[in-house]
Amino acid sequence: MPDIRILPDRVANQIAAGEVIERPAAVVKELVENALDAGATRIEVEFRHGGRSLMRIEDNGHGMTRDNALLALERHATSKIAVAADLDALNSFGFRGEAVPSIASVSKFTLQTRAKGAELGTEILVSGGQIVHVRECGKAVGTRIDVEHLFNSVPARRKFLKQDRTEAAHIVAGVRLYALASPGVAFTLIEDGRVIFRSPECPALVDRVGEIFGRQLAEQLVPLAAVEGDMELQGLIGKPGVGRSTRHEMIVFVNGRPVDNRTLNYALIESYHESLPKGRYPPAFVFFNLPPNQVDVNVHPAKREVRFRSEPAVRGFVIRSVLNRLRELGGASAPASPSSPLEPLPREALRSAGPGWISEDRVGPVVATPPVNPPRLGDLRPPPATGPAVESVSPATSTAGAGPRGWRFVGVAHGTYGIFETPSGVVWLHRRAAHERVWFERLETTFREGAVASQQLLLPVPLELDPVATAMLLDRLDFLHQHGFGVAEFGRNFFRIEAVPTWMEPGDAEAFMRDLLGAVREGKLPTDNADLAREELARMASAKAVRLPEGQGEDTWRTLRDDLFHCRTPHSSPSGRPTYFEISHGELARRFQK
Repeated sequence: MPDIRILPDRVANQIAAGEVIERPAAVVKELVENALDAGATRIEVEFRHGGRSLMRIEDNGHGMTRDNALLALERHATSKIAVAADLDALNSFGFRGEAVPSIASVSKFTLQTRAKGAELGTEILVSGGQIVHVRECGKAVGTRIDVEHLFNSVPARRKFLKQDRTEAAHIVAGVRLYALASPGVAFTLIEDGRVIFRSPECPALVDRVGEIFGRQLAEQLVPLAAVEGDMELQGLIGKPGVGRSTRHEMIVFVNGRPVDNRTLNYALIESYHESLPKGRYPPAFVFFNLPPNQVDVNVHPAKREVRFRSEPAVRGFVIRSVLNRLRELGGASAPASPSSPLEPLPREALRSAGPGWISEDRVGPVVATPPVNPPRLGDLRPPPATGPAVESVSPATSTAGAGPRGWRFVGVAHGTYGIFETPSGVVWLHRRAAHERVWFERLETTFREGAVASQQLLLPVPLELDPVATAMLLDRLDFLHQHGFGVAEFGRNFFRIEAVPTWMEPGDAEAFMRDLLGAVREGKLPTDNADLAREELARMASAKAVRLPEGQGEDTWRTLRDDLFHCRTPHSSPSGRPTYFEISHGELARRFQK
């Protein structure tokens, strides 16, 4: 039996680093938190090559004495807590005393610090967990930490880092969170010698949001403030109808700490079920405060998650607060949107289709609703523009032939479903889903052949972005130009959309571009795989390009049926929803107990 032994401190620190320091962004997070805990009013973050070669965090906080600086390099040395009971009254970001020694054990670590009242500062150099020197240095009051060559001492760990661009995006996103959490602190972020953003102290949260995310987004937000017992909710939320395709602009803070909490996220989404279509997410920057003993922040190594003592109470409070505010603004019903979900079938029809089709919505029963006004974005008629229009592209040839045989048009239900009698039963055809499938394959062919027609805009559409989205857009400008978009940089984090593809209405250009950048954040438009990127663009575009014809006569439905069955995959929409289903004679007979 092998002997049990105590691990050396260096090995223990490297193991701890594996839990706390996942990537360069985690280093920046921990050190920025320390700066805030030290009372800094100015924090500067600089990094190079995605944080691999250098990360520098400098602040004007209260600094440390020589003895405290040396003690900070020891595991579980902290000034934040003294006894276990202090965990129930945490008012600081850090408290475990693991981050600094963990970082120093897997990098070249230089600490320069000077406490108020001290004549000189202290410099400590650590390489791979070993102290190289400790000496005096000239330094203003505060602390500066340089982290170089991260994970050089653990090469196996370094191999798991992503590309510099990806690691840089995580660093920028993390610094933004702490800049939002502390509007009274001036933040500067520098990447490879270039200033990403410089935000001075802001008197209000909306000013900080405008500095980091852009004035366009700030103007779409409204203030929120609510108190109930020991719980307080304040911040900014999107106006009714303002939505995003991802959750990247839905940011939650608990007692000032940025967290990813399922209870709060779902409460926000649920609150907007009357104001946004399904699949859209509200932009929100909300601060939820409650007594420290009502929340556990010690449930995740990186402190990204928290757990509430009473999850139902928190969820109910957030939903009530946001709903009341939205109703004050008149957001009582979901607006039309290009990304509106497919209209639900009547419950009777769903039951007829078999048990697999029946589902209860989380906010109430499935109901038959009149169709919302469809987005005005390109029907089967070509828009006025020069060059070959998308409509001229022939749909892909179907392996099933020219179309289904024996489908006799019967009528329309709820303005959405075409009903056809077939030799084997009755077919329900979903109008929007079918159009989206047809458009998807037409656009996919157009993109593949490079024959994308473009229309120049008389009045360019302004587009203001945050630094992360700006970097992503700049990386994909050539791709966008190849697919009919004309986008020009017009200042720091500011662009103009000067041309759009012919299938797009100019008024939808800004919203589509933000949705596209949301897809980029989720890795759906990779720069190293053009085919996948074109497919995703066609999928997004098909939802925008559909402008349902006003007429719903028999000829219109027959044309749609034939176009659908010329597609390679006529049975589902690009999002995977069925375009039609059939109820057989046998099922009908069973329903009528024959």
